[in-house]
Amino acid sequence: MKKYMRFILFSSLVLFASSCSQSSALKARKNPQRVIRFAHFTDIHMEPKRNAPQGLAQALEHMQALEDKPELLVTGGDHVMDAMGAKADWVAIQYDTLKKVFDEHCRIPIKYCIGNHDTWGWNKKYSETTGEESFWGKKRPIQEFELPNRYYAFSKDSWHFIILDSVQPEGEHYSAGLDNEQFQWLRQELKENQDKYIVIVSHIPILSVAAYLDGDNEKDGQWKLPRQWMHLDARRIKDLFAEYQNVKLCISGHLHLVDYVKYNGVTYICDGAVCAKWWQGDHMECDEGYGVFDLFEDGTFVHQYMSYGWQPSPE
Repeated sequence: MKKYMRFILFSSLVLFASSCSQSSALKARKNPQRVIRFAHFTDIHMEPKRNAPQGLAQALEHMQALEDKPELLVTGGDHVMDAMGAKADWVAIQYDTLKKVFDEHCRIPIKYCIGNHDTWGWNKKYSETTGEESFWGKKRPIQEFELPNRYYAFSKDSWHFIILDSVQPEGEHYSAGLDNEQFQWLRQELKENQDKYIVIVSHIPILSVAAYLDGDNEKDGQWKLPRQWMHLDARRIKDLFAEYQNVKLCISGHLHLVDYVKYNGVTYICDGAVCAKWWQGDHMECDEGYGVFDLFEDGTFVHQYMSYGWQPSPE
């Protein structure tokens, strides 16, 4: 009951915040037509252990049993438990398990976003890779999910979705941000789609409040964020967004926490995690869950974070 009550309270707050932030637009048109309802599943961290396959199956069935069922599933990255430091056979098992659950339990189209743990072999010592393998690095998730590129875009009527690759290699680790090639592509996408409202999907948050509380980041007497927690190029990106008033929404995952930030007319939502604490129960204040978004023809939106009632196995 405690988890359920927390979910209801949180959803009410998010819906209230969304409604308040959009009140002026909604006054212009009291009943805007919905363009699309989509679900956002981020940070699944699939493996055969911890009852993770059963958990994802339960989340998918819960989402598709909603009275108002989403018509699209957008993922937020970190689909598998870890491929960065895993050997080839274990990476294959993780991806095969994930795809089997999707094949058996997902009955709507899926669009994928790449996360850091989806990338194969960056930790060469533990993955026992050289970097010369055919599907090393981000080539692996591109192959597994049949993506057109590590970043891409698509439109749904008056809304344009931009899927970013926010994980950049840094030795055997990574940092958060966009490479210059991708940033210039993003600029061009915004320029060419000024007649549509923009929703951006990234694995790592561009801006986040939860990032400050994910770890003991103030222990030295001032806030210090790891370069992997939030985009290092957030200032450059928000300056770009300021040139295009049609950028409305940025959705991310990575932190396994939920927050809602509105800055300079753009709303940034970090959308929890399907696995919460890596299939071991709540992570801080976040239940196992997923996001549901309604996008409307006038550029407004509504977001809910849905807990699907997962109970970890007593291992």
